[in-house]
Amino acid sequence: MPAWTRPPTPQQPKQPHSSRSWRAYKAARTRRRHTEIHALYDKGVGIDRIAAQLGLDRKTVRRYAQAATADDMITTRRRRHHGLARYAPYLNQRWREGCTDSGRLHRELRELGYLGSARSVRRWLEPLRGTSPPLRGLPEAPTVRQATTWFTRHPDGLTDEDSLRLKELLDRCPELADTAHHVREFAKIVERLDGEHRLPGWIDGAEHAELPVIQSFARNLRNDLDAVVQGLTSSFNSGVVEGRVADLKTIKRHMAGRAGFPLLRKRVLLVAASRRTPTVTTRSEL
Repeated sequence: MPAWTRPPTPQQPKQPHSSRSWRAYKAARTRRRHTEIHALYDKGVGIDRIAAQLGLDRKTVRRYAQAATADDMITTRRRRHHGLARYAPYLNQRWREGCTDSGRLHRELRELGYLGSARSVRRWLEPLRGTSPPLRGLPEAPTVRQATTWFTRHPDGLTDEDSLRLKELLDRCPELADTAHHVREFAKIVERLDGEHRLPGWIDGAEHAELPVIQSFARNLRNDLDAVVQGLTSSFNSGVVEGRVADLKTIKRHMAGRAGFPLLRKRVLLVAASRRTPTVTTRSEL
């Protein structure tokens, strides 16, 4: 009988030993993960399914999905290890302009007040050396948070630079332009409390738009249309009630495990009386 032999063990990929090669390895891994996650995320695959398929944590997948480029993930990580955070926009701008000389960039930063070493600047730029520097004059892509802020903020609250960058972004992407239009129209309804007249028409237009997120939001509004219309039409709201509920929860947490219901009841009534809330109480209750 043939002797039993141990099956060959698959070779594990060799991990680099030097610090420079290790950083390059992590940068390449970050770019590979960013590509894999966005290949699924852009097709509409959910965060949970992507995490299960790639064997990653949901929070990790969400961070990669929210990052516009892999370089955003790399530079964000490196900002924790250097005192270059305040100079990051300048370094990114010079890198996009084609300047890849760490010594020259260090001298320029010294003129701006940077007190760190040239080695720190060189280590900052190492993850970016795996790819060619972008073309000159190419504007930096805004992050998801920046674009969301531009969409949801009132136009009068945007700076001239933000307004210009938002216009350039919407001109390049028709889908984002449609999204911004629906968001602003809905904001006008909320601001003017004109839900009774304009909300049904807004929902009809949003449901026919080829925007999955806007369509889903509009369908949820239609499921409880009467309540939504009332909330976007009446000047009355439950803000006062929610404030009193928050006060009650705060008092309850302070007394957790240390007192019973009678003391809790007395504290709530005393706080309500001291704040002169509209709650009507009798002398017997006090």
